[in-house]
Amino acid sequence: MTVRPATPDELADWDERTVDPPGGHVYQSRAWADHRAASGWMPHHLVVDDTFGVLALSRPWPAIGGGSAYVPRGPISAGSPPATVASRLVAVADHLAAAGMDVVATDAEIPAGTGYGEQIRAAGFRPIEEIQPSRHRIALPLEGVDEEAAFEAIAKSTRQRIRKAEKDAIDVVRHDARLPPGGVGEGFVAPGEPTDVALDRFYDLLLETGERRQFSFGPRESFVGWWRAAHRTGHLVHLEARAPEGEPLAGLLLYRHGERLSTVHSGDHATARRDHPGALHLLRWRAIQLAIRERRAEMDLGGADVAGARREPGEGEPMYGLYQHKLSFGGHWLELSGAHEKVIRPNRYLAGRLASRVARIVGGRGTASQ
Repeated sequence: MTVRPATPDELADWDERTVDPPGGHVYQSRAWADHRAASGWMPHHLVVDDTFGVLALSRPWPAIGGGSAYVPRGPISAGSPPATVASRLVAVADHLAAAGMDVVATDAEIPAGTGYGEQIRAAGFRPIEEIQPSRHRIALPLEGVDEEAAFEAIAKSTRQRIRKAEKDAIDVVRHDARLPPGGVGEGFVAPGEPTDVALDRFYDLLLETGERRQFSFGPRESFVGWWRAAHRTGHLVHLEARAPEGEPLAGLLLYRHGERLSTVHSGDHATARRDHPGALHLLRWRAIQLAIRERRAEMDLGGADVAGARREPGEGEPMYGLYQHKLSFGGHWLELSGAHEKVIRPNRYLAGRLASRVARIVGGRGTASQ
């Protein structure tokens, strides 16, 4: 396979090659490349066999030369057989190795049952810990499903919470730069404020949710900046549940890519869980409705696995409640192949990791003393 940099014309329709096709992902988009470039990564927009786009990101090692590369959620499948996708990955890795990269990481979202993982391992890749929060996902197939059938497939107790939230007149505000001619659609209300304001507020909600669930988030500027960029391109939808009095109760972020809508983050206020326990359930149902109206083949309900437990959560484990909550919408556990890397120059790879660790420590001390 041939691999070369994209031409200006190919960059103009880059997202049509990497985000919109089956298996596409927003982390292969031009917006994501620009976002990561702002924090020191170098984007490589590559074209394989004059057809398929692959975004890779690279960073040099401090002082010693060489560097590391990452193909975020790629290469995408684009409807190709797993063996073809694996061949594209190998060709991209060879191209990056020739450019001086010492290691290439990848975490394409391709089901484990396809044999893709075995194929890339045979080509020299090895499994590593996940780069993104989850390895697997809870998938809700929607092909040929209408809203009535999708609702009936939801567990009874969850349906009751959704109906109670609707009866309580909870509004779902739809922040979406890619609206159809008819507007936000039945079940949604239009925003009464700039989306940037709502996204900044959602970050605060995630901080609160994280304290309750014992997880943390990175800097506000990075997270919210990316959400704003993704929203402008139409790749991100933000849904916010509001009480009749206008009080924000819960929020949900979705990616629009490939043949699916994907859950990115969700959060709710502790008081909302007590006073309006169906707010988040209603948000997830509205997301499913949106996916059906856009004729998506899948609603990706997100993951429920964590580092050290890349499997279905068991009863009594911290993620079990979230897992059961997502399953109640009719979803099923989908195992993905997971993150892998290929080490090309082992000695410089080890030296580069050590140099990067030292640079972080020295940089941290410098920041603390200022």
